[in-house]
Amino acid sequence: EYMRASQHKMVGLLGLLLAVIFPSQGQTASGLTLEQCYEMAKSNYPLIHQKELLTRSLEFTIANAQSGYLPQFGVYAQATYQSDVTRLPGSGQLVEPLSKDQYKVYAELNQTIYDGGITKSQNAVQSNSTLVEQQKVEVELYKIKDRINQIYFGVLLMDAQMVQVNLLKSDLNTSLAKTESAIRNGIAFRTNADMLQAEVLKADQRVIEIRAGKRAFLDMLGLFINQTLSDQTVLEKPVVIEESLPEIRRPELMLFQFQSELIGTQYKASSARNGPRLGLFVQGGYGRPALNFLKNEFDTYYLGGVRLSWALGGYYNSKRDRALLDLNTNMVNVQKEAFLFNTNLAMKQQNQEVEKLKELIRVDNEIIELRARIKKTAQSQYENGVISTNDLLRELNAEEGARQSLVQHQIQLMLAKYNHQTTTGN
Repeated sequence: EYMRASQHKMVGLLGLLLAVIFPSQGQTASGLTLEQCYEMAKSNYPLIHQKELLTRSLEFTIANAQSGYLPQFGVYAQATYQSDVTRLPGSGQLVEPLSKDQYKVYAELNQTIYDGGITKSQNAVQSNSTLVEQQKVEVELYKIKDRINQIYFGVLLMDAQMVQVNLLKSDLNTSLAKTESAIRNGIAFRTNADMLQAEVLKADQRVIEIRAGKRAFLDMLGLFINQTLSDQTVLEKPVVIEESLPEIRRPELMLFQFQSELIGTQYKASSARNGPRLGLFVQGGYGRPALNFLKNEFDTYYLGGVRLSWALGGYYNSKRDRALLDLNTNMVNVQKEAFLFNTNLAMKQQNQEVEKLKELIRVDNEIIELRARIKKTAQSQYENGVISTNDLLRELNAEEGARQSLVQHQIQLMLAKYNHQTTTGN
């Protein structure tokens, strides 16, 4: 006995050690919450990488724009032939006239001092444009929450239905055991047991269907969150939200704001192109003639100074640019109003759905209470031979149907509340 007890203890310790070293797959994926699924699905979605790429693209674009304030160096060459040249009147042969073929090779260094605010406005446009594109990604990522809701609560519904089917099987097996005993005592027919056994098999079929449905939901959820979920995966039931904030906090609203800001910066950038530009320049070269136009020889030269430029042609379009700004701003406002209208309409419909499901659940509970009493009476009557097997099965299935209706409405209510939360963005 002592040796047997020691062997059992050693086997138990070995099993515990193996369980610690090699945990099962189901354990690693169990205990998931809805919020965890939101976060994992968002981080796993391929579109999330676009935000990082947009940020890097912005850095390069701004760096390119800032290079406009770096010294700009260029090398130029030209050769020309002209029909006439400048001559001094009455000079005769004292001053050699310029050749009609002229040549010039020179380099020029320019340093911008003030560019009219173009660089600053371009940086603002690029920054706001990146914010718009990143927010569009956020809008697309937010849509994942609705899909996760449908899958997550689908799993919970399968679990709840499985519980009810197992309760029905328990009732059927209890009645079947009593019927088998009655058959052995010669007070019941084999047909009664066969009918009950057939119902047990039908319940087994429903178990197979529910397991397959749950497996399908888990596979879809696993793809979204990049996890392998086993049939033993536990999804925690979310806390029911009794009150949802009416304020809309959807990412689309931030997108509309960024779009409006982008339109404003684009208008400022357009206006900046009409401003004056100031810079320094240095030029050095070799040519014929050089700076002395009275010397018809190749020579080197240099010059430097301050250059001011101001193109006024852009002011012709200033009124149209302002009108275009107002038009684009109005278009964004119309899109925002349409979004708020549709969102408020969806919220109203969802609130009505919540109230309807609450009322259905209240009635479900009353029906279940009645059906439970009827079933209990039917079981007693069946055991005493007052009603037939068909009568008993009808009452068992009726109660099971009422309980299935309840759990379905309960899951639908939770889903409706979370859908409302997703719609508002809270």
